[in-house]
Amino acid sequence: MVANKEKAIKRKASNAGVKAERVTSKQEPEEESNEDSNESDYESDKENLLGSIENDGEDSSDSDRECGTDDDDDEVLSFESLNSGAEDEDGEENDGATLEEIVNEAEETDDDDEDPDSADSADDVNSDSSPEEDEGEDSSDEEELEDEEEEAVEEKVKEKPGKAKQDRQKKQVESDDEEALPDDVEDMKLGRIEDVLGTDEKKIRGLGVFPKLPKKKGKVRDEYAAGDTSDEEDIRNTVGNIPMHWYDEYKHIGYDWEGRKIIKAKKGDAIDDFLQRMEDPNFWRTVTDPQTGQKVVLSDADIALIKRIMAGRNPDAEYDDYEPFIEWFTSEVEKMPIRNIPDSKRSFLPSKAEKQKIGKYVNALKMGWMKTRAEKRRLEALRRGPKFYMLWTTDHGKEEMRRIHDHVVAPKRPLPGHADSYNPPPEYLFDEKELEEWKKHANEPWKRKRQFIPQKFNSLREVPAYPRFVKERFLRCLDLYLCPRSRRARVAIGPEYLIPKLPSPRDLQPFPTLQNLVYKGHTNMIRCISVEPKGEYIVTGSDDMTVKIWEISTARCIRTIPTGDIVRSVAWCPNSKISLVAVASGKRVLLINPKVGDYMLVKKTDDLLAEAPSSDTDDNERIKTAVQWGEVTEEEKKLGVRIVISHFREVRQVTWHGRGDYFATVMSDAAYRSVMIHQLSKRRSQLPFSKSKGLVQCVLFHPVKPCLFVATQRHVRVYDLVKQMLLKKLYPGCKWISSMAIHPKGDNLLIGTYEKRLMWFDLDLSTKPYQQLRIHNSAIRSVAFHPRYPLFASGGDDRSVIVSHGMVYNDLLQNPLIVPLRRLKGHGIVNDFSVFDVMFHPTQPWVFSSGADNTVRLYT
Repeated sequence: MVANKEKAIKRKASNAGVKAERVTSKQEPEEESNEDSNESDYESDKENLLGSIENDGEDSSDSDRECGTDDDDDEVLSFESLNSGAEDEDGEENDGATLEEIVNEAEETDDDDEDPDSADSADDVNSDSSPEEDEGEDSSDEEELEDEEEEAVEEKVKEKPGKAKQDRQKKQVESDDEEALPDDVEDMKLGRIEDVLGTDEKKIRGLGVFPKLPKKKGKVRDEYAAGDTSDEEDIRNTVGNIPMHWYDEYKHIGYDWEGRKIIKAKKGDAIDDFLQRMEDPNFWRTVTDPQTGQKVVLSDADIALIKRIMAGRNPDAEYDDYEPFIEWFTSEVEKMPIRNIPDSKRSFLPSKAEKQKIGKYVNALKMGWMKTRAEKRRLEALRRGPKFYMLWTTDHGKEEMRRIHDHVVAPKRPLPGHADSYNPPPEYLFDEKELEEWKKHANEPWKRKRQFIPQKFNSLREVPAYPRFVKERFLRCLDLYLCPRSRRARVAIGPEYLIPKLPSPRDLQPFPTLQNLVYKGHTNMIRCISVEPKGEYIVTGSDDMTVKIWEISTARCIRTIPTGDIVRSVAWCPNSKISLVAVASGKRVLLINPKVGDYMLVKKTDDLLAEAPSSDTDDNERIKTAVQWGEVTEEEKKLGVRIVISHFREVRQVTWHGRGDYFATVMSDAAYRSVMIHQLSKRRSQLPFSKSKGLVQCVLFHPVKPCLFVATQRHVRVYDLVKQMLLKKLYPGCKWISSMAIHPKGDNLLIGTYEKRLMWFDLDLSTKPYQQLRIHNSAIRSVAFHPRYPLFASGGDDRSVIVSHGMVYNDLLQNPLIVPLRRLKGHGIVNDFSVFDVMFHPTQPWVFSSGADNTVRLYT
């Protein structure tokens, strides 16, 4: 044991002397603390141990030495070889080696591998000693140095591998002279050192024995631990260039060369992504590799390359797109040819041999000798196939049809239907009623749907002979022989040309779409309604001999005024400066102050109608017998009646002029006195006509011009009140006009008839209807225009109020646009009557309707 220790001490001394000389040759003074000395000693021992582990199979001379222990002061640790059972290259077994031998062998190996002139040599053994002291070492210094080294090695071996690893990393950073090893060799060495230092020591008589490492089972190797920076041929992920979405449902991304699964890289959640976005300055240039799933940070060169590609420039920044052009082919025209061989004469003349060949082919084609491949196949098929011969010539022969230039093929007979079958379905057989009807037309066979009676047989052999066969063949021959055939030139007109292109109703809003309020209070059918000019109240007239005033927003009846007779027409004065309602009840026209709205306006109206103005002119005798302005009683005055105008016939309609001073009344059965015009300010009446032009239905004032529209049963006449002459006569082409409405601009007229037709007249275009709408299923009783919106409505006895779009353009060359929008049904049918009157709100797209069910309905 003593001899072995002396040998180890001598070897360490020699190694320390060699290293001291190397330090002296560098001429670099070192001044370090005791802690740096200890760290350098540990690193030196570690590297020596690393060299001994690598060369444990090569160095067999020192492996035969036995491991022994001396006293506690001279204790030397020994290590069992990791490959105790393996033989080295010389065939000798390694029983074990002491720590000193392993360290000395590593130093010798390092000395042999290092270049003496290299600046990156291993760490110094004695870092505390200066170059001057190393030159003149004595034996006592060597012994002290060896003792310190042995104690440092023993302490470092007993420490944890984690601390050794930390010291190793710190020493690698601080040491600039340490020689750099390749990555894979360094990792292998460090792994073996940690395996040796990390095992549990077994104290057997002072010896530290390190057993073999157990094999790790069940741990999957991380494919992406070292990254993937190699080329295509050395790529870590060996799944190949395949679509990676094949493995979306699996935890692995493919298989390596050994057939083991490659686990997908871990992906962070949204929080990790957010934190990375906030903290990582390279987040904007980080992309994900689709094959490995790893995040790759693009370099500045990659970013520059991408920007050049996106800008449409050359990817190579060093490439010059505008470098000097090498003119391979000169642009200078040579005066003399390079190949100065004159062309032969025959090159200018056509080939006679080719001309003969072409002429031969043309002659063969004309004579039919030369056939194409398709013709040859067709002829061969005809030759091999069956042959058929006609017994008689047909009408399709060339000789007979050649003289008919414009031949028209005869129409084919209609194909038989289910009724012609010998076993038809039961629904095609005649019942007793159909059979009697068929026999009834025996003298008029052309009125029959079928010329035979369908019969049913159990089998085809039971079907008898058809008795009408010869006659039908004879009639067919007569049709072919006697009936001339000619072609008709049909005009190809598609349905899109016949039907006008109308806009969608969604694009024509706003218009009423649903029922909002119902005004209930009358006990009989409501014939007429009228809206206040401001749009806050409405007035209604009913067969229950009352006039009711309603608040529009709440459907509350504010006032009820009895009239003593059936109310057929009501009209609110369009002048907003007075509050007055004209009511046609029986033979009287009542001017009523409704007493709603502004109190000052109500008082002003009473003051205006308090005293009758004095008239200098006397009325005509015909006027006095037809109409009489009278005073009201006290009872009527309390109800709001201010003026009573008595007529000699029942008044059917009352309508106001736009300014509110004139109003007209209609008495249909009064002949030439059926229309009368009254002036409120002077309280006098006049007869505009001296002759009867028909049964007057309704009249209207023009909204702008001094014109009067008079609608009789079949015509509409337009009169000029200033010139007192007929301007125009409109011809609707109907039998009975029911109602009439004029557009706010005065150039278009709307007429409703009892014949279910709605007619639009363009007065500037023609005296006949511009467009007729058949949208109602029953008689139309009322029509109305909206004063502001391009809307008009019509109501009839089919329970419906139809709202339509009617746009009138300022351009005279453009015709009005008429589009039906919505059918509103809310009223019921009572005694075949339903909707009597319709009226629009003056400012909102709302429509009111009164009906025979004793209600008024508001649609919005």
